[in-house]
Amino acid sequence: MIELLAPAGSIERLKIAYLYGADAAYVGGYNYSLRANAINFSLEELKEGVKFAHALGKKLYVTVNIIFHNAELSNLKTYLEDLSSIGIDAIIVSDIVVIECVRKYNIPLEIHISTQSSTLNYETALFYKKLGVKRIVLAREASREDIKIIKAKTNLDIECFISGAMCTSISGKCVLSNVTTNRDSNRGGCAQICRWTFKINDEENKFSMTPKDLNMSRFLEDMVNIGINSFKVEGRMRSIYYIATIIYEYRHLLDKIINHTIKESDILYSNDIINRCANRESTPQFYDKFPTEKEQYFLGREEVSNQDFLGVVLAYQNGQILLEERNYFKVGDVVEFFGPNLEPLTYEIKTILNEEGDSIPVARHPQMHIYLPFDKSLPSNTMMRLKIFDKNDYL
Repeated sequence: MIELLAPAGSIERLKIAYLYGADAAYVGGYNYSLRANAINFSLEELKEGVKFAHALGKKLYVTVNIIFHNAELSNLKTYLEDLSSIGIDAIIVSDIVVIECVRKYNIPLEIHISTQSSTLNYETALFYKKLGVKRIVLAREASREDIKIIKAKTNLDIECFISGAMCTSISGKCVLSNVTTNRDSNRGGCAQICRWTFKINDEENKFSMTPKDLNMSRFLEDMVNIGINSFKVEGRMRSIYYIATIIYEYRHLLDKIINHTIKESDILYSNDIINRCANRESTPQFYDKFPTEKEQYFLGREEVSNQDFLGVVLAYQNGQILLEERNYFKVGDVVEFFGPNLEPLTYEIKTILNEEGDSIPVARHPQMHIYLPFDKSLPSNTMMRLKIFDKNDYL
C-alpha cells in the first residue's frame, strides 16, 4: 500500500485534498487536537467528511494527539466511541492513555502513533505494536537508515512526512512556547517561537533558529523502495491553494514512480512548484544526512507571500468560466489552470467580464465573481494561477 496523506483544517480544504489526489486526510476534532488555532471539526462536520471520503473510496483520520492532563480524561471514552460510530478510519495518538482506553473498552478504532511521540527506533515501535498499534508516524528526524531498520524489524505500516514545516527541536519535545508565552506546544498552543528573530547583544544582526521546510520530492522514489507506506504532507492551517498544489504535485510524482515512468524533469519541475507555493526554502533535512547550517535560517530570512493564486473555478456555462477571484489579475496576463484529473493548461487572458456582463480591464476585488471566455469545459474547484514555470523547459 502506498498512501498520499493530506492535511485539512476545514471541510472545504478536506474536499480539495481528496479531489486533488489524496488517498487519505487527517483532521482535528474540537477535542484533544494539537492545532488549537485551526478550524477544527465538530462531530457533524466529521460525519460529512467521512461520507465524502468513503464515497470516493478514501480514508479520514482524526488527531487525538495532545498530552493528556487529568481534567481531559472524563470525556475521552465518549469521544472515542463517537469517532468510531461515525466511521473514522483511524485515530492519531501520542499518549498511551488513549491506546489503553481503546483497548479497555474494545472501541473499534485503528490506532496510529503520532510524530509527537518521537519514534526513532525499532524497540519503541515494537512496544507500540504489542499494544495493538497499526502504524507509526515516525519523527521528522528519522534518517533513511532509521526508517529501513524500523520497517524491517517491525513490519508495521510506516508513515513519514514529505512536505511542510519542521520543528527546531525533536518532534514533540519542544518547550520554547511554554517558557516564553505560557502556551503549551504539546497541548495545541505552540506559538512557533523558533520562527521568531532575536537581537544579539542589542546589535542590528538578528538571530533565528528556524529550520527550512521539508521537501522530499528528490527522494520520493527511494522512500517508496524502502517500504514507506504513507507519505504525509504537513499543514492543517494552510490554504486551499497550498493543499491543492502540494497534493497535486506529489500525486503526479507518486503515480509516475508506481508506473515506473518518473523522469528527472518531472522531479525538477515539481520541486520548483512546491518551493514557490510554500514561500520558503526547502530541503530533505534528516533523510540523507544530518542537517547543517545550510538547512537552517540563522541570520534572517525572506518569506514574501506570492500572489500566484488568482482564482477558483465555480462553474462552466455557455462557453465561459465562472471564476471566484482570489488575487489581482488583468487582461494580457498569462495564467495556468490546474485541477482534478486535469493537466496544466496555459491561457492568455484577453477578456474579463463582470457579473453584469461588462468588459473590465482588471479584476482587483478578492472573491468577486467574474467570467472568462473559454473553449473547453473545466470542472469546478479547478485553480487558476500565474504561469511561472513551463514544464517544457524542463525536458
